[in-house]
Amino acid sequence: MKIYLDAFSDYLKAEKGLSSNSVSSYLRDLKKYLDFLDKRKINNPSSITKKDITDFLFFLKENSISPRSIARYLSSVKNFHRFLLREKISPSDPSNLIDSPKIWETVPQVLSSAEVSKILKSPNIKTIQGMRDKAILELMYATGLRVSEIANLKINDLNRDVGFLKCKGKGAKERLVPVSKPAVHFIDKYLNSSRPKLAKGKLTDNLFLSQGGRSLTRQSIWKMIKAMVKKAGIKKHVSPHTLRHSFATHLIEGGANLRSVQEMLGHSNISTTQIYTHINKVRLREIHRKYHPRAV
Repeated sequence: MKIYLDAFSDYLKAEKGLSSNSVSSYLRDLKKYLDFLDKRKINNPSSITKKDITDFLFFLKENSISPRSIARYLSSVKNFHRFLLREKISPSDPSNLIDSPKIWETVPQVLSSAEVSKILKSPNIKTIQGMRDKAILELMYATGLRVSEIANLKINDLNRDVGFLKCKGKGAKERLVPVSKPAVHFIDKYLNSSRPKLAKGKLTDNLFLSQGGRSLTRQSIWKMIKAMVKKAGIKKHVSPHTLRHSFATHLIEGGANLRSVQEMLGHSNISTTQIYTHINKVRLREIHRKYHPRAV
């Protein structure tokens, strides 16, 4: 199909009035697109489907092309297909209903279950600080709490017998969040062994304490998470919200109701929670492309 590139180039120069640099940029993008189609044995414009184009976009993403560059590729592809339709080379425009992949610019980084397990195993629970860090990490992944919410937790906010905690989130809104048995187990261990030694006789109701007996700050928790991620050998960029994102995504992947996830995260609007359904679709698509023998 590269025979149509010369005609498209003339069209861009003569009718669109684009500069030589802009035309060259279009052609570079399209050569990559046509090479992708060629590997699929697609040689006729009328044979190209919407799925072929979206697969090309996922191919770019899997090759670490930035969302901004992917949007540029899509713009080139769309212009090319409009040209083919206009010139009656193709009977339709398969790119017509494809939106720019802006979602990839906002989709947060998510850890796999295996990566989360590595992080949870990183603290040295034989030490006072390590047991505290283990309890924090288990609780964060079990509940999806924000780092600031973890830092502000009080001992009485957690009902270990029932397996729930009371959390005060944004706008001072309170919510109840279930806590897993492993998280409760390590919090019990922390409360019985590590916390008294960290408190050093000081009376404080904060759940997690620093070595000086004060409440942990958001920054100190974030610093600890980064250290555990590095210790686990994980190369992904991990933000303070990554365990929260992973908690929500893994729930959605497991079939959890979106409203339930919204309540646990403390989102006032369900549209905020819906980002995790998008993450799930992207992840499923990537898994399919990676492991299915006939995906490409």
